[in-house]
Order: sequence, then C-alpha cells, then structure tokens
Amino acid sequence: MAKAYLVSANWDPAAGAWVARSDDVPGLVAQAESLNLLMERIRAVLPSLLKSHGNIEPGQRSAKVIVRAHSKQHATVVWFDS
Repeated sequence: MAKAYLVSANWDPAAGAWVARSDDVPGLVAQAESLNLLMERIRAVLPSLLKSHGNIEPGQRSAKVIVRAHSKQHATVVWFDS
C-alpha cells in the first residue's frame, strides 16, 4: 500500500490566507486565500518535492495526500429579550 502524506493547513488571520506545511514532505510550504486554491498549489509543488527527496518509487505516477485544515473563529452573539 502506498504511503499517504499528511499536510496540515491552518488559517492565518493576519495574512488572510491558508498556510500548508508538512513534516512528511520536507520543504512544503504553500499559501492561498481559499482551500481549493491551496489544494491546487499543493498538487503543483508536491511531485517535485517528493522527487527531490527521493520519496518516489520508480514508475510511481501519483501519491495520496491527506490535508487536515484547521480554523479557529470567534464570534459575538447578541440577542434581545422581548
């Protein structure tokens, strides 16, 4: 069974963007305004990063990636008694 690479994506409110990093893929850092765009960027850079670190077997044409997205949000809720 092929290895699955774990990527962690966290919302950075100061940057207004999702930031992805991975201990499984050294050098992976990607940033985007949406999760969909972040996934596109991860797909674009992952093959070259895996190749450069020797993590691709001969003939391998794909890799499974699990992206765990974390976001923490605060809200104030106001209600009025009638």
